[in-house]
Amino acid sequence: MASPHAFRPAKPDWAGPGALATAGLFLAAALAAYFPALRGGFLWDDDAHVTGLPLRSLHGLWRIWFEVGATQQYYPVLHSAFWVEHRIWGDSVLGYHLTNVALHVAAALLLVAILRRLSFPAATLAGLVFLLHPVCVESVAWISEQKNTLSAVFYLGSALLYLRFDETRGRGPYFAALVLFVLALLTKSVTATLPAALLVIFWWQGRLSCKREVLPLLPWFVIGAASGLFTAWTEAKLIGAEGAGFSMTALQRLLLAGRVVLFYLGKLLWPADLTFIYPRWTVDPAQASQWLFLGGALALFAALVFQARRARGPLASFLFFAGSLFPVLGFVNVYPFLFSFVADHFQYLASIGVIVPAAWVLSVASMRLGVGTAARASLMLAVPALLGVLTFRQCGMYRDAESLYRTTIMRNPSAWLMHYNLAVTLENRPDRFPEAVAEYEETLRLKPDHWAAHNNLGSAYLRMSGRSADAAAQFEEAIRINPSFAEAQNNLGVALGRGPGNHVEAVAHLRTAIRLRPEYDGAHENLGVQLMGEPRSLDEAIMELRLALRLAPENPEYHYNLANALLLQAGQGPGAVAEYREALRLRPGYAEAHSNLGAALAREPGHLPEAVSEYEAALRLVPSNAAVHVNLAHALARLPGRGADAVSEYHAALTLDPSDAETHLGLGVLLADMPGRLGDALPELEAAVSLEPGSAKAQYCLGFGLAKAGHRDEAARHLERALEIDPGFKLAKDALARIKATP
Repeated sequence: MASPHAFRPAKPDWAGPGALATAGLFLAAALAAYFPALRGGFLWDDDAHVTGLPLRSLHGLWRIWFEVGATQQYYPVLHSAFWVEHRIWGDSVLGYHLTNVALHVAAALLLVAILRRLSFPAATLAGLVFLLHPVCVESVAWISEQKNTLSAVFYLGSALLYLRFDETRGRGPYFAALVLFVLALLTKSVTATLPAALLVIFWWQGRLSCKREVLPLLPWFVIGAASGLFTAWTEAKLIGAEGAGFSMTALQRLLLAGRVVLFYLGKLLWPADLTFIYPRWTVDPAQASQWLFLGGALALFAALVFQARRARGPLASFLFFAGSLFPVLGFVNVYPFLFSFVADHFQYLASIGVIVPAAWVLSVASMRLGVGTAARASLMLAVPALLGVLTFRQCGMYRDAESLYRTTIMRNPSAWLMHYNLAVTLENRPDRFPEAVAEYEETLRLKPDHWAAHNNLGSAYLRMSGRSADAAAQFEEAIRINPSFAEAQNNLGVALGRGPGNHVEAVAHLRTAIRLRPEYDGAHENLGVQLMGEPRSLDEAIMELRLALRLAPENPEYHYNLANALLLQAGQGPGAVAEYREALRLRPGYAEAHSNLGAALAREPGHLPEAVSEYEAALRLVPSNAAVHVNLAHALARLPGRGADAVSEYHAALTLDPSDAETHLGLGVLLADMPGRLGDALPELEAAVSLEPGSAKAQYCLGFGLAKAGHRDEAARHLERALEIDPGFKLAKDALARIKATP
């Protein structure tokens, strides 16, 4: 890239017909190259950026601006843009993708405008290369990175206006540029490098006086520094970019910076093997090979300094490139360093520093070939076309979350975050559940201290038969790594509560979860369910369940469990009925709520027909539930004229579970009371005794039936057996006395 003195100053008409043609070309090229991404869905972290339900109101917009922590990062302009977009697009993913592509096109066109104002040759080519370079795919195809495309528009728009101010020294362009600079900072603070970039441009032009060039930018440096420091604080304190995972010495950070610069330079010049998460390097000063990166970067810088005696362009480009990368070189912590020290979206703006001189070199080379205008144009368009093809292919991995995770794992098997995210994606799909478990296990093999993976793997084990102990072990490990992890405390309480003799310990962990997070509705609900098992704790259980509902009033399971607790408390039947009905309003297909509502109604005088209706509704949802068939049979047996229907339900239950003694007993008692069915009743009563010989009730019923059939001696034996089991069984005593009193 030559000195600007080789070019004649020009002020192109950016609004002319040629500009409109360029804009049309750029838009068409971008839509073609990014077409696979336009069909993509929401990806990892998008839910933290696309406006969530709590922020969709006008008050939510106020929170975006005035409540630090209301959004993942304090970028109020970005989240205001998402707020507006949600008003327009709702949850339609296409709208967000089109917005990102449009912003990227705008940024590329602004780059062309800046280069033309600087009388730079090959301005359109440089903009086209920036538009279609595959390292930009991550910033454009990933909705979360609208912070890059939007901030770039403000950044480049501010630069263009400042260059106009530099020519006219008018206050209007200056303050307009300053406003855009502040908007850029409030979209993404990496744009704080703009004033330094402007000074590099002025130095490249051969002028850098303190009064004319430096002094007007001093307020910009102050504002940019304040923004950068605030972002560094939020990264550390609110997002978590601190701790052992970010601990490095000054020497390690210096070595890292050298390697990062060369890595990004290499990806720009040879964009092969691009991926969402690159392997995380180990920075070890004891390894001589690691010094080669820093040495290479310093040697390149020294060569460019030497070259600057003849032409300042190459050094200016490198200063812009490295300076724009400064926030992500490793001197300050950013949260993604936990996964990798480099990412394509980190060099979105910085790439301009390499793309612009590369376009100039390509332009000069084509002129020196001595070919005609058409051939030269074809040659110059070949590079953007090739980059466009690479971009099209790179966009394929952004179709959906699973494609992104699997492609990243294929290119970087050590990407533990992608294994974890893939597991989260798969775990709620029954046919993919075993894969989810395997991915969680692989995550922990790669990163044993991943407390969230331990917790999620424990939750997966808890869903598997016979794995409660394994689940508890995973929760305990998550708590050991992160003692303040309320979710793991809650889950450990649930796991322990499923085992015998662990009630006290389970309650203790659930109480700890609530102490760590008082508004944790799930922990209140689980504590309530656990306390229901202790009659003396029933009042506290109801209180906890009501607390859970106060925090999450639209949760049908909370209403269901509160109803279950109320059903255990004397005189609370109507309250239980009301809660079951509310659960069904929130979830109409809630089979358990229909069944338990039937049980509650069956206890209330005059509500037996309604109980039957609820049991029938439950069976329409789960026809293979034997217990519901039995409960329906019990209810039907109490209704006049429904005995035959009750018998049918008992038979249906026994078809599903022929080994249930209570069902045989209920059917036998019902048949014994029906005219002419005593012969059918006795085999059922005998089956009940055979299945549960230690049941005094079954022995009594069989004895009573045998006595009714005239088999007095056999009846007496069963009644005597009932009294052996339960000496205070009055009905059995009376029946035995009647047999003995009869001659």
